[in-house]
Amino acid sequence: MPGKILRVLVLEGDDVARGATLLVLEAMKMEHEIKAPRDGRVARMPFREGDQVEAGAKLVEFAP
Repeated sequence: MPGKILRVLVLEGDDVARGATLLVLEAMKMEHEIKAPRDGRVARMPFREGDQVEAGAKLVEFAP
């Protein structure tokens, strides 16, 4: 869903556990916590706080 990135809680290179909150997205006047789908390392965070994102945008990329 389209929205605005309110908070980014991890950096590229961070190791995260499944279920960890990665960022907070405001969409439809609500805050949505985007959580890690699995344990892994954040390879790329293409957006920063304040950025607008389109529906279907890849918000976080994990290392293979």
